Amino acid sequence: MSDADFAAAHPALPAPDSALRVFHLGHSLVGRDMPAMLAQLAPPGHEYASQLGWGATLRAHWSGPDEVPGFDQENAHPAHRPVRDALASGDYDALVLTEMVELRDAIKWHASGNYLAEWARFARRARPDIRIYLYETWHSLDDEAGWLERIDEDAVTLWQDQVMRRAMSAQGVGAIYRVPGGPALAAVARAAEAGDLPGLDRREGLFAQTPEGQTDTIHLGDLGSYVIALTHYAVLYQRDPQGLPAQLNRADGSAAQAFQPRTAARVQRLVWRVVSTDPLTGVAA
Repeated sequence: MSDADFAAAHPALPAPDSALRVFHLGHSLVGRDMPAMLAQLAPPGHEYASQLGWGATLRAHWSGPDEVPGFDQENAHPAHRPVRDALASGDYDALVLTEMVELRDAIKWHASGNYLAEWARFARRARPDIRIYLYETWHSLDDEAGWLERIDEDAVTLWQDQVMRRAMSAQGVGAIYRVPGGPALAAVARAAEAGDLPGLDRREGLFAQTPEGQTDTIHLGDLGSYVIALTHYAVLYQRDPQGLPAQLNRADGSAAQAFQPRTAARVQRLVWRVVSTDPLTGVAA
């Protein structure tokens, strides 16, 4: 697919005029809390379901539950629905998928673009108008090539060209848009480390803590999950998230850690800047 054809395949999308039903397919960088936070930000009536695994690839999900590491553990929650049943029902307005990281390994050994294409075709058999998104994530904070550097470099060379473009080159796939989670997280981290976000001064503050009290170098804490929920909201609903609540709950109903109100407003502006300037999100410039 040429650059011109790829660009033309991503026209701006109209904003939904009602709440969406969304299916999330992926792993722990989707998690339970982020979709629950998204539901609290979204218009009343928003519904979601998911299928997750431990570092699961799109290929593993395609092959079935027996091939998905941690299937039973990761899906032991009320929002789980088997992905094939869910998509075959035609119930969902949007499908958001992500691939495992290390992404280079996923592309090389697990045919990421091919299985993204398979899932897109499968979803459109029952629901031709379903909106399909690839959720771009991030690598470990201690990646030897640099965390911010990997986010910046991988956005085009891997997520776009090796996964999205390859999938869309296959017959019957149609348009696949992007949820730029990694770039949004990077924008917030850069602002924090520049001293622009009161209450957050290091990228590590966006991440969870291990049981030993160390920074989890890949999984997000409440603040990071909030950033990613805002990003999903902005893309799925095609709306500026400024003015949305700062205080949300986790999936289990407990209160999540929240940004200070002034900082939350700045984070919302940063997320909207990332989403609204990315032509692959479908947001009108």
